[in-house]
Amino acid sequence: MNGTGNDRREGRRGPGPRGYALALRAGWALAALLAWTGCQGEIDPTPAEEAVRPPPPFEPAPAQLRRLTDAQYRNVVRDLFGEDVVLPPKLEPDVRVGGLQALGASSAGVSNRGTEQYETAAYQIAEQVLAEGEARDALMPCDPTGTVDGACAERFFRRVGRRAWRRPLTGDELASLVAVSNRAAEVLGDFHQGLQYGLAALLQAPDFIFRVEVGAEDGPRRAFTDWEMAERLAFFLWNTAPDDALLDAAAAGELSDEATLTAHVDRMLEDERARQGVRELFTQMLELDELDDLRKDPTVFVHMSADVGPSAREETLRLIEHLVFEADADYRELMTTRTTFLNRKLASIYGVPAPTREGFARYDFPEDSPRRGLLGHVSVLALQSHVSSSSATLRGAFIRQNLLCGAIPPPPANVDTSIPEPVAGAVTLRERVARHLEDPSCAGCHRLMDPLGLGLENFDALGLWRDTDNGAPIDASGELSGVYYETPVELADAIAADPDYVECLGLTAYRFATGHEETGGEEVVMRELQKTFAESGYRVKALLRAIALSEGFRFVGAPIMEEE
Repeated sequence: MNGTGNDRREGRRGPGPRGYALALRAGWALAALLAWTGCQGEIDPTPAEEAVRPPPPFEPAPAQLRRLTDAQYRNVVRDLFGEDVVLPPKLEPDVRVGGLQALGASSAGVSNRGTEQYETAAYQIAEQVLAEGEARDALMPCDPTGTVDGACAERFFRRVGRRAWRRPLTGDELASLVAVSNRAAEVLGDFHQGLQYGLAALLQAPDFIFRVEVGAEDGPRRAFTDWEMAERLAFFLWNTAPDDALLDAAAAGELSDEATLTAHVDRMLEDERARQGVRELFTQMLELDELDDLRKDPTVFVHMSADVGPSAREETLRLIEHLVFEADADYRELMTTRTTFLNRKLASIYGVPAPTREGFARYDFPEDSPRRGLLGHVSVLALQSHVSSSSATLRGAFIRQNLLCGAIPPPPANVDTSIPEPVAGAVTLRERVARHLEDPSCAGCHRLMDPLGLGLENFDALGLWRDTDNGAPIDASGELSGVYYETPVELADAIAADPDYVECLGLTAYRFATGHEETGGEEVVMRELQKTFAESGYRVKALLRAIALSEGFRFVGAPIMEEE
């Protein structure tokens, strides 16, 4: 019995073959083995030599077609046409696979409804950017000589198309777009209105909506082309399309050169857009996108308002930005730092003075504060709770899956996952979830989750501190990988010290970058990445750099063709 109480857990990521070896080596062997067998039954232990055996030779994963995520689509449009473009509120929804939209993008198609939404969006964007004004003047590379001017239209599509499709357009593609625009201009009697139809066609084409990255030549191991590498680097590090500098490098064949590729990766990590890429990685990893729909019972939580969810997400992302870019800090500090960034709403929830009247500003909790690091944030505490009550299962599952890359199967069908109401002798949540840990059908999985979640029970369902639950003292003690803790701060220290914590980020970032879970043939790459990450002192930028320069990011196998 899993009892997560939330369908967000469907399809959550597990560590994969390499992840289980890491889990075993890190010390929670029982947890990993239980997860492997569905939290019940027995399995022979993995031999000790498994952790030290030499990895097999590198074999790249098969090529995949990846749809732009909603965030990527919007970023690309804004980069192409400016911040003033009004984008449609709804597009084909992202698919979360293994906990990441980046993985879902590799398996997502486009529904009939989605096709209509992309078409509508394309025409709305084209109409805005080609309406008379300064924005259109800045976009146009030429002045038309008449209602129909094929040469000017071609120059426009050659310029915009390279950025939109992340590669040069072929002669046939250009001719097709120019023909559409010319026909429309003749009917409408206006060059720019005709151009809208060609631009709309460009923006709803598969070459815009999907990322086509299949490698340069046939065979089991293919190097990505320079154009594909420019695209992969940009969407990984910036979460948007390549800039002109990267596309120029691709045109010159420079991204096939090791030294030049390294120079571009370093340039991109120092660019402000790298913050956008890091934000997206952690938004997906920590499920922060779901804070837009945060719901709490306003009769129970007087601090609750529509801005709590977005504010909570911004607090966490600002702290991550600070640690990664300003401080270049050890990733483990995300668990242990007393620094955060608050606005007035969050300060009121935390019961501390607001550091600024408007917006966000840095705040450092005092040494004796019980709130520290990510596990003290509303973004985690409120999201991983129910509408009116905390949840040891949701919070524990978040720690086990999202932070440690453990696997927890969904609950069996037709099993009651509800928590009993408080009664005499069982008033605290710890006492009420005890039956999960005693029931053989529940205990295997719940032992992976509930004890960790109970370590955060001093925080209510919105994230406010409390010492009692229904009038009884809260016991937040527990154990992780042989490390015992009694408070949320000590739990954060235990997570930060657990090898699975840092290795989980390596796994997640690699999956985010490549769009697939690591395969057995990529084990040698994963070992090298984790080694580089450790040698850097667990600096996130060093990890991203290592991934971008790795064989797993630069090479691909033949695509798997479905039989007709």
